[in-house]
Order: sequence, then structure tokens, then C-alpha cells
Amino acid sequence: MRDWIADNTATSAEAIVTKFDAGAKIAELQAAIESVIRGKSETVKFALVTLLAKGHLLIEDVPGIGKTTLSNALARALDLSIQRIQFTSDLLPSDVIGLSIFDQKSGEFEWKPGPIFSNVVVADEINRATPKTQSALLEAMAEEQVTVEGISRRLPLPFMVIATQNPSEHHGTYPLPESQLDRFMLRLHMGYPSLEDERSILHDRERINPLDLIRPVLDQGEIIELQDMVTSVRFDEALVDYLLQIVDETRHSEVLELGISPRGSLALFRSAQAMALIEGRNYCIADDIKRLVLPCFAHRVIVNSRSSGLKNRTREAEAALQDILQKVAVPV
Repeated sequence: MRDWIADNTATSAEAIVTKFDAGAKIAELQAAIESVIRGKSETVKFALVTLLAKGHLLIEDVPGIGKTTLSNALARALDLSIQRIQFTSDLLPSDVIGLSIFDQKSGEFEWKPGPIFSNVVVADEINRATPKTQSALLEAMAEEQVTVEGISRRLPLPFMVIATQNPSEHHGTYPLPESQLDRFMLRLHMGYPSLEDERSILHDRERINPLDLIRPVLDQGEIIELQDMVTSVRFDEALVDYLLQIVDETRHSEVLELGISPRGSLALFRSAQAMALIEGRNYCIADDIKRLVLPCFAHRVIVNSRSSGLKNRTREAEAALQDILQKVAVPV
């Protein structure tokens, strides 16, 4: 792990050079999304972290909070191909990936790509589909390709899945397996808006939906360049030790049955670099890691049965991670 970080991280504090004003573009993108999603600046920033870190985003909360609206706002602010999939219990894997159809005129099978062949895929209510259909996303999210009938087909880059789901205790849901959850870089909770923010939401929609006013801010080339810039953000060796100590604590905690895998470590590492870039820095600080531990780790750990109830496992996982953060010393 330490060798991988050393090989994939800038070690000097040289300025990051781009063909455009990266800070201004990121701020414009955030402002465009926040014109629709009121009072959720931190949530929007985490969504941008996922985009720039080449990750996938899972948004979980009760119906009507704005999960799909956030997904659509982010997708519309990018000048990329977008497909939205409404996951239901009768959705088939071929409805997502695509399939070969026999052409009677040519006498051959013709490949018909599914909606997964887009830059941004909005998977709405992903946990309403069966596990078989959910698993159709695994290869796409991990390797940016899909394999059908022995043929691997590359997906367009950049590629990002933005999935929404209702809490698992709601009726008609199929909980995502650990292997699927681990593919999502961050999991976010929207939460209810404040009364003042909700007042703004009502006024914004008196005559028109502000989502219709969003125009693309970043094109394909600019997004790829920003994603490449993330890898140039400096990560001090003391911060690497801090990150690894947090990971090690999750693996030896008496409260947790399943700790953080190396994939989770890499997700926190890369997302911390992206957070630093969004904040206008070319180096990471300890606060970048601390802010991202819960959205990056809470869906990856499993609370053991002795310490867990049946309904609030998400809160219990977050509480266990908070205890670990208090235990691990922050580098000075």
C-alpha cells in the first residue's frame, strides 16, 4: 500500500499547471449544482470529490429528499453523454448492459449497447432491482468495461455511476451486497433542509424548475484534465501514516466485524487529494482525511452482531468510525 502511494503521488510542492482556470471552473460547477440543491454545500462538494477522483457515488436517504435531483444536477452540469436507469424488480441485466439481437436480413447477431455505455449513468433507486441486475454494474464500475458473450467492450471515459437508494428497511428493497457497496467511492446522506432553505426551494419552483436552467460547465477534455491533476496533489508521508493507522484500527476494532480493504484505503487516499484540489490547494492536510472518513468508510465496514441493532447499522458504523478518529493522533 505504501509503495503504491509513493509511486502514484507527487512528492514535491510544484504548482499544478492547466490550460484553464481550474479553481474558477470547479467553483462554477459547484455554484450551478447549488442553484438547485439548496443548503447542502458539503454534500455537493463530496459529489464533486467523487467526480474528480474517478469514483462512483451512492446517495442514500428517504424518498423526496432530493437524491435524484442532485444526481441530475451534477449530470446536466457536465457536457457528457448521460443515461438514467430506473431500477425496478423486473429490470434485467441485459436492460442495463445491452444484448445481441439476430438480424434476419443480414443473418447475423447485431450488438445493441445498453444505457451503461454513457459517461454518466444515473442509477435511480438501485436497491429496488434484484441482486442479479445489481451485479451487472460490478465489472463496469471496477474496470470501465463490460463483457458479454466473451467479448469485452470498453466504456466511454470519463465514466461515473451516480446511484440513489432508499434505506434498506423500506419495503421492496434488496440490500446491496458488500462487493457492490465497495465499488462506490463515497456514500452520502442528504438529510432534510432547514426551514429557510426549504422556503427558497418553494420560491425557486414557483414558475419553473431550476434544473432546466443548468447548462454544461465542464466538457470531456476539461474533466479528464482535472482528474489527472488530482494525482499531482502532494500527500505528505505523515498523512500516509495517519490514513493507514485509521485503516488498521478498523481491522482490529472489537466493534467491527469487517474492516477497511485496500480498495477502501485507496478510495480515501484519492478522494482526499480531490478535496484538496477543490479547496484550491496542491497539497493535502489532515482535515481532508478526517472529513472524508465517514462518507468513504461507513458503507464499507460491518458492525458485529454483539454491538449492532437491526435498524441503525449505518449510524452505529459511523459512531464506531468517530471513536477511531478520536483515538488516532492527528499529525502536527
